[in-house]
Amino acid sequence: MTKAENRAAAKAWHQERMRKRDEAARAADIAADLDELDRLRRYLILGRRARGADAEKLRSAIDDYVEQLTGDRTRLHAQNHKCG
Repeated sequence: MTKAENRAAAKAWHQERMRKRDEAARAADIAADLDELDRLRRYLILGRRARGADAEKLRSAIDDYVEQLTGDRTRLHAQNHKCG
């Protein structure tokens, strides 16, 4: 391998490593955002005493944002669990 080929291979390896690092950082950021949005959504559903149109608008806005982040609007919705 010549020096030029070695440099090109090292540069490609570095770019791939940086791409994977950025991807992992973005995934961690999205996971943190989803955790906070889930906490807020649960508060709006379970903890807030004033229910009505305002709470529904906020839940809808949270669901819209989650859909932009993940592509799945129902990601934070409660899932039915089956026993056995």
